[in-house]
Amino acid sequence: MYSDSSFPTFVNTTDFDPIPVQRHSKPPQAVLDNIYAFSPNSETLGGTAYLIVEKEGNILLDCPAVDEPTCEFLTTHGGIKSLFITHRGGIGKVRQLQNYFNCEVLIQEQEAYLLPKVKVTTFRQEMTLQSNSRAIWTSGHSPGSSCLYYPRYGGILFTGRHLLPNRQGQPVPLRTAKTFQWHWQINSLQLLRETFTPETLALICPGANIGFLRGEKVIANAYQQLAMLDLIALKNSPTIL
Repeated sequence: MYSDSSFPTFVNTTDFDPIPVQRHSKPPQAVLDNIYAFSPNSETLGGTAYLIVEKEGNILLDCPAVDEPTCEFLTTHGGIKSLFITHRGGIGKVRQLQNYFNCEVLIQEQEAYLLPKVKVTTFRQEMTLQSNSRAIWTSGHSPGSSCLYYPRYGGILFTGRHLLPNRQGQPVPLRTAKTFQWHWQINSLQLLRETFTPETLALICPGANIGFLRGEKVIANAYQQLAMLDLIALKNSPTIL
């Protein structure tokens, strides 16, 4: 287990504060028929959370801003069965959401220590969720950075901050001063290229930088775009932030 104190954490210590009545952000927007994107959450440094609505139980990916309108929206759409954390920066008010919806919290085992007062389910390499969704460990951005694969619509990969759109809207790993292990992140990208094909990976829903999509709600031609990335050049790329 990694517990490097130099790596920033974003665990909110006020999880049991009353849920604010006033909305903190714009209402969620439909991405596809059963998938919604929440407005960027300042508590997760502008992260975008997603809701997958399924008969077997809904999956919330990372934490949106928690307020009464958000909780009403989630309740109206069937609540939360599983709250999947893609990386430590997506934690937000996990305890508050778990208490409100009695949902399971899923996180890669190396970052579970960040939630000592939350009942969590951990995984190492992969884990299958409801609706044949699959969690995949893609370490690099953070020790426990993970993606969630959803098989509908030709295959969607929810990438958290493992892959983000650049200014051209292309999905790339971004090397920043806070990147945990850059070479591990590139190796995780290679793993995704080996795991999927053009037939099984059509779309990417990134966990941040969605403004660079310029009005688009997903990144299309996902596998082809990943296949075109030059991994050797990426390994030697400088820190950009």
